[in-house]
Amino acid sequence: MTTTARYIHAFGPAALTRFYDTGVRLLIREEAFRSRLLEHMHLAPGQRVLDVGCGTGTLAVLARQRHPGVEVHAADGDDEVLAIARDKAARAGAGVRFERAMAWALPYPDGTFDRVVSSLVFHHLAPDDKRRAALEIFRVLRPGGALLLADFGPPRGAAGRAVAWALSRFAHLRENLADLLPALLTGAGYSDVAEIDRMRTALMPIAMIRGRKPLAAP
Repeated sequence: MTTTARYIHAFGPAALTRFYDTGVRLLIREEAFRSRLLEHMHLAPGQRVLDVGCGTGTLAVLARQRHPGVEVHAADGDDEVLAIARDKAARAGAGVRFERAMAWALPYPDGTFDRVVSSLVFHHLAPDDKRRAALEIFRVLRPGGALLLADFGPPRGAAGRAVAWALSRFAHLRENLADLLPALLTGAGYSDVAEIDRMRTALMPIAMIRGRKPLAAP
């Protein structure tokens, strides 16, 4: 599957990629954010997990370090961030399997993974690509497996709503700010879709949304 949307790098312009890790640490309380994601994934030995849009690999490496009995895979469409991620994993001695792939065209067989996580990726995707990505992740999940989607959600309070209104002109952010990501997952076939956590950041709140692939998938 292809897209006509312009590719958006991890930190916007490709020239800023080398500053991504520093920026994330400063803007979103990264250590607490990644730790909360791992807690909500409920990983267990023998499971396979996939990080879609892994960026520079911080979460994938952390998952492997904290859960050595879990097989960790990670995919991203940007060669530059993958080079950083592979170097980070090598220096940490973490055996993460990286692949270059877009979120809507994953190179894995049906039903491969027990858990899939995607953090701060969907706001980069055009509306049609969000739907394609949700369907593709559904495909690679095993029945009974779960997706944990973490991305910017609608701010609360008068000031936050004013920011959301100003940003809603950007098509990539519109569904996030209108709180439509849960409905998007439900429409892609996920069950038990719910926002299970929310975290404040210096930018916008991050909503953590979980959805499951039914045991008897339609």
